[in-house]
Amino acid sequence: MDRLISCEFNMDTACVELKFFDGSKIAIDTFAVENEVADNMYQRSELDYLIYNDPIGYADLVLNGNPELYLKTVTECKPLE
Repeated sequence: MDRLISCEFNMDTACVELKFFDGSKIAIDTFAVENEVADNMYQRSELDYLIYNDPIGYADLVLNGNPELYLKTVTECKPLE
């Protein structure tokens, strides 16, 4: 995330868009990420929270982290008994 100029969620494209100092751009398709790593509504909710409230944290998690491990750590899914 070195030399990042801006990071924001674009509601029109449903992408988190990053712009860097050297002119390069990255667009992360949030639907594709959710479909790939989220197994339940709690994990999708956590990703949605990050998208709207911490897009830089979301981008860092997707590009440099392990989203599956993060979601398993921060969410707890308890089926109804």
